[in-house]
Parts: sequence; structure tokens; C-alpha cells
Amino acid sequence: MQIKAEQLYLGYDEENIVKNLSMTPPIGKISVILGANGCGKSTLLKSFARLLDARKGQINLDEKSLSSYKTKTLSTHIGLLPQNPVVPEGISVMDLVLRGRYPYQKMFSSLTKKDFDIVHQSLAMMNIEDLHDKNVDELSGGQRQRVWIALSLAQDTDILLLDEPTTYLDISYQIEILDSLMTINKKKNTTIVMVLHDINLAARYADYIYALKEGELIKEGKPEEIITSELMKEVYGLDCEVIEDPIAHSPFVIPKGQYHQ
Repeated sequence: MQIKAEQLYLGYDEENIVKNLSMTPPIGKISVILGANGCGKSTLLKSFARLLDARKGQINLDEKSLSSYKTKTLSTHIGLLPQNPVVPEGISVMDLVLRGRYPYQKMFSSLTKKDFDIVHQSLAMMNIEDLHDKNVDELSGGQRQRVWIALSLAQDTDILLLDEPTTYLDISYQIEILDSLMTINKKKNTTIVMVLHDINLAARYADYIYALKEGELIKEGKPEEIITSELMKEVYGLDCEVIEDPIAHSPFVIPKGQYHQ
């Protein structure tokens, strides 16, 4: 399925955060949204998950207005992992991941063998099968993030939205999480749209990048096409050099500063 935003305006109270934004993340690819704090990245993801209504413009899912979908149906097509999901107190890994199957349950029905099979597959894909009986609040940050992604996997959606899935994680966990998301994308052809702060990791893992500034989309394209020193200056006010990542062969941003020119 394809999600498409057209001339979108989003905001809170009297302020427009996102302004006249149109974008169509490519199907079956990993798209990353870049931009400085407060530019509207998280707001945009919320609107894609229908947690925030558009003030103007429209969001379509397969040429059908997002607002026309029943909530339960939409939850089988689009999953969102927010920045700071709240862990229910005392819940086990298995019970939390099972919640990903709720959109598929009929009224008064129980979870089926298929539901449990999908949950076990999700745990296996995230390499956390051995944690299934642990309490989520006892896990490390990296393990906990894997559990949340396993829940999103169990939801079995066409589109997965993630808001800064690597924030507050050590670099080794960041790489593990992004590697896992790339595996999900390749194995399941899931369309992934995520917000990342690390420009170099975005350039390494993204098939497509959207650059936002003050709520407006100013550039989009493949990393090798748009990650330039000029764009970094425009979006972040950052003086830098852009070279080739010797490992991934993607663009690699080297910041300059007062003492490092």
C-alpha cells in the first residue's frame, strides 16, 4: 500500500508546524525524514498514523482518504512506534508483543494459533525469543526497543512508522536496531518511514531521504543525490565536508567547528 500526503498543513493551537507539504514515500523502501528539532518531523508521522488531523490538504492510503478507514482496519495497514512508548507496569515481553495482534481479533474471540505463530516469528526476527517471559521494565534500552519493534512486526502492517527508534541507545544498539529494520524491509517488503537524528546513519540505511526545514519540505531524493554540504548548511546551519563512507559507500558528513576547520 502507498501513503501519500498532498499540500498538507498540520499544527497545534494557532501555529502551523507543517506547511504545504507533499510527499509519497516509495513502496517497499526505507525513507528517512531529516531536519532540525521542531521542524515538524514527529508531527508528520503522527498525521500519517491519523493521530493528528490535517488542517488543510489530504493524506491518502492507496488513493483512499486516510480519514475514511475504520480505526481497526487502519491498524492492519499502518503501525507507529513513537519516541517514548509507555510500558504497562509488570507486563511481560510476550504479553506486550501479543498486543500487536489486537487489530485482527473479532469481538469476543480469542487469540488463535496463527496469532501466536506470528508473535513467535516476530520475537525470532528481533532475536529476543529468550526474553519472552521477562518483564519489559527489567530490560535494557536496546532490548526494550527490540520488543517494541517486535510488537510492530506482530501487527503485520504494510507501512511502519518509527519516530527516532535509536534515540538514547549506545551506538552498537543503534546499528543492531537499524540492521533489524533493514532486514524487515527486505524480507517482508515493508514500507518504512522513520525520523532519525544521525545524518550519517540516515544516509547509510535510507533508500530515500526527505529534508525538512521549518515545516516545509525543501529537498528529497536518494542519499547520494541530496546529502551535500550545501543542504546541511541550509537545514542545520552546519558547516561541513561530505565524503564517501568507506564502509557503506554512502555520503558521510564531517562537521566543522570553531576549532576544527
